[in-house]
Amino acid sequence: MAKSGNREVAVVTGVGPGTGAAIARRFALGGYSVAMLARNRERLSELERETADTRGYPCDVTDEVQIDSALAAIRSELGVPSVLIHNAVGGAFGNFLQIDPQVLERNFQVNTMALLHLARRLAPAMIEAGKGVIIATGNSSALRGKANFAGFAPTKAAQRILAESIARELGPKGIHVAYVLIDAVIDLAWTREMKPDARDEFFIKPAAIAEEIWHLAHQERSAWSFNVEVRPFGETW
Repeated sequence: MAKSGNREVAVVTGVGPGTGAAIARRFALGGYSVAMLARNRERLSELERETADTRGYPCDVTDEVQIDSALAAIRSELGVPSVLIHNAVGGAFGNFLQIDPQVLERNFQVNTMALLHLARRLAPAMIEAGKGVIIATGNSSALRGKANFAGFAPTKAAQRILAESIARELGPKGIHVAYVLIDAVIDLAWTREMKPDARDEFFIKPAAIAEEIWHLAHQERSAWSFNVEVRPFGETW
């Protein structure tokens, strides 16, 4: 496959049928070549067929060897990435007495360590170019630890703090780092089944999340945001 000419390259992790796919579509529509990372090869192939200027790279972001392999292929086939959207998420429900500690460790690898590994590999080229974007998607668990979120919330809080640390380091070098806190139930087939009586306005639309991420990635550099919260208009918070 030939490289993408003058198109900038965006890497999106956690590309499933919801938010990840919406982000990939939005950046492809905006003129990027989009590298989609996920573990499900079949789903990636389907999304490739649906959306022009996207390419799937099967990758478990908890595995550094797979990360390196995927990034090498992206650089060879598409070019050097200027945008990273870390949307992959590991989650679990249960209080601290119920959860398997290994689940918490796995979620930490997906949510926090993968952000570290990806940023360490992609930031040097951004620093050299004097520009770039790194955005992590999170949720309200990054700010509070509810009882039944013991296997999840600690990893999202760590992810947000890591992103802030990266932002403070890279901002003066011209790289915009931001954290998008999604305080809502995302509109997906399985969440609709879980909330069959909920009205449409209860859910946040994946395309609306993607639109805000697109806006955030293209803010004028004299007015960059770091903490960005999105929620439906009727959400109690």
